[in-house]
Amino acid sequence: MAPVLGVDGCPGGWLAAAVDDDGSVRWFVRADAVAVLDLPAAVIGIDIPIGLPEAGRRGCDRSARRYPGMSPSAVFFTPVRAVLNAADYDGARAMCRARGEPAPSIQAWHILGKVAQVDAALGDPPDLRVVEVHPEVSFRTLDPRVTARKKSLAGVGQRIRALATFVDVGEALAAVPGGARMDDALDALVAAWSARRWRDGTAVVLPGDDPPTDGRGRPMRIVA
Repeated sequence: MAPVLGVDGCPGGWLAAAVDDDGSVRWFVRADAVAVLDLPAAVIGIDIPIGLPEAGRRGCDRSARRYPGMSPSAVFFTPVRAVLNAADYDGARAMCRARGEPAPSIQAWHILGKVAQVDAALGDPPDLRVVEVHPEVSFRTLDPRVTARKKSLAGVGQRIRALATFVDVGEALAAVPGGARMDDALDALVAAWSARRWRDGTAVVLPGDDPPTDGRGRPMRIVA
């Protein structure tokens, strides 16, 4: 059976953890989303917004902000699709004001290039192997004891403890490619955990099991 793939942004592009059913982990770094989607996988869980609203806020983002154990600040709202055409942050803010929409956060703006990259790579109709994950939602689903910030020492320890039920974390981290950061690797592993749950029909889906789709047919949902 093809592995499940968990993907997180990293310096240089994307870090992917391919996890087989026996728990073995292989790592890949790819420069762009097309190369990520070319990797063999039954399901690809990726930490990036996929379905983009034409207006307003996504229900899955609202649900993630209210998820048990989550801090609302850990989830930024996905901007409207029109923002993909903005040349700079000031232009994006002006565009939203003109449309009567909330301006995107600076965090959302900084990942917009990757959002556009994945949106293009998904194709029409979209590659339905690919599901959006939010690592903080996934970690709190895997183990509610994950409460500390991910870059803190306690947060790293809590996430390693949680992932130990899924893979041999020490072996996996010992093989992480150079240049990848600790939080990228842990997020990619938990994204793979959520991808396996989606494959097996056991995943939590936000905002619910029948999510709306955006103007290009991408489901606006978060899988954990």
